[in-house]
Amino acid sequence: MKDDGLTEAVQEAGAVELLLIRHGESEGNVAATGARMAGAEVIAVPARDADVNLSGTGQEQAKALGAALARIAEEFRPDAVVSSPYARAFQTAEIAVEAAGWPVKVQLDERLRDRELGILDRLTRLGVEKRYPEEAERREWLGKMYYRPPGGESWADVALRLRSVLDELNNLGSGHRVMLVCHDALIMLFRYVLEGMTEKELLDLAASTSVLNASITRFVRPAGEGPWTLESFNVADHLTEHGVTVTEHAGDSSVHPQ
Repeated sequence: MKDDGLTEAVQEAGAVELLLIRHGESEGNVAATGARMAGAEVIAVPARDADVNLSGTGQEQAKALGAALARIAEEFRPDAVVSSPYARAFQTAEIAVEAAGWPVKVQLDERLRDRELGILDRLTRLGVEKRYPEEAERREWLGKMYYRPPGGESWADVALRLRSVLDELNNLGSGHRVMLVCHDALIMLFRYVLEGMTEKELLDLAASTSVLNASITRFVRPAGEGPWTLESFNVADHLTEHGVTVTEHAGDSSVHPQ
């Protein structure tokens, strides 16, 4: 570990810029919000998590994102676009890259997939409390960072695979700019890793802030070495600029250990 808490791999990665994009609004986002508002126990998602598509609003958000990306000067455009393989993220990446007119192929990386929820998949908070009260109690005791549902992942597990992604940036050489299209929890955890946050700092941020659909978070490191600097976080001005609805589909805000 370096003195500032960052690993050697993160310090030495050759990229100079990272754009982190949350996918546009998905049909699953809409279903989850509707289930919570209705007091339902189960979220009526139309497909398995990996296959849930963008909503109509999500598609418009991805196009607006692409219009914003098109304004980036050619010499400052990402030369690599990597997406979670989940449909909502890959669709966002493909629509945005096409709208931007970038001649780059979207690559897929399963390490950018959303957090796996195991036996709690498709359940609302109420559903977990009703059907798995012992798991609800364990989740409250451990907090979001270290609670791992049976068959699923903790945030710490997800952070481990993100460290692996960052490690591979070493192989790109210096000067590269990379855009990663993924999910809200992953963007929070990228901040945790890149900024060397503590558990409390991460959970305080997660409890108070929702990563907006199709938002842009930007890290820079002009020298291509050393720590990253957060240039901007959770920017969605490009959506309002194009008259597209800004959507906030947050996860459970009860993230601290009780």
